[in-house]
Amino acid sequence: MKKDASQAVEIQVSRGKLIKRDLRRNWSLYVMALFPLAYFIIFNYVPMGGIVMAFQDFNIRKGIFGSEFVGLKNFIRYFNGPNFWRNLRNTLSISLYGLLFSFPFPIIFALCLNEVRNKYFKKVTQTISYLPYFISVVVVVSILNDFCKANGLLTQIAAFFGDNGGALISRPEWFQPLFIGSNIWQHLGYNSIIFISALAAIDPELYEAAVIDGAGRWKQTLYITLPGIASTIVVLLILRLGQIMNVGYEKIILMYGPSTYETADVISSYVYRVGIVDADYSFSTAINLFNSVVNFIVLFIGNAISRKISDTSLW
Repeated sequence: MKKDASQAVEIQVSRGKLIKRDLRRNWSLYVMALFPLAYFIIFNYVPMGGIVMAFQDFNIRKGIFGSEFVGLKNFIRYFNGPNFWRNLRNTLSISLYGLLFSFPFPIIFALCLNEVRNKYFKKVTQTISYLPYFISVVVVVSILNDFCKANGLLTQIAAFFGDNGGALISRPEWFQPLFIGSNIWQHLGYNSIIFISALAAIDPELYEAAVIDGAGRWKQTLYITLPGIASTIVVLLILRLGQIMNVGYEKIILMYGPSTYETADVISSYVYRVGIVDADYSFSTAINLFNSVVNFIVLFIGNAISRKISDTSLW
């Protein structure tokens, strides 16, 4: 027993020496790491203390420590309110349709770009596809408003195919297609970068062996390319599921209006109106906490399913 205890002490001492040596050698890297660490602590973890407002009748004069504790009253108020089911339906509708259409497009684009043999054309196409990502959301919505007003290009195209309902931007049934479609256009090139990088990491000898065995381009894609990037696809899909309740409220706020609330008003935009416009801080905090908890649960479920049916998971 004494021998085991002395060995444990020696191991701890040697580990301490190794840590000190590593700190001396790489002190500059640790100093650089302090800045992003401080950022996350200050702007992501410290504000989490404000979650307590969801269980209070928050009064800005009394503050968090002096406001009355009301338990789950704010949550019950939202669940029984007239906007809950509409917010939930619109949030899930936009998120799921966005996942169904937005997620595969960068993969398909990366696969198509991977087949291009002309390097000049490939680089130009990549550059052009990246550009919309760097356009401000305000500018994108302004362009969309111009294209979808009464005499706009998209409205005229829709009218050519028999749609005579007027400006698309002010019609509830067109809000979600316009929102999702503009997101695909804006993020297609940028979201494809990681898939292009994953494709570049596939061993070229696998393709050479497949050619010798008589496999065409489709067979190579099916049995080499897709399995080669499958782990990347699964990880990004899990991360996307963890954001299933988070819809870009900034863009929605810029796009929507009272006429489109029925299909455009999501949980995050409702939180903005309640918290910022109406200054009902406790109620908005409760709604946002509910939103975050659902994301957290979906992330764990998605990761567990992925770990069970495949060898890829986040943890």
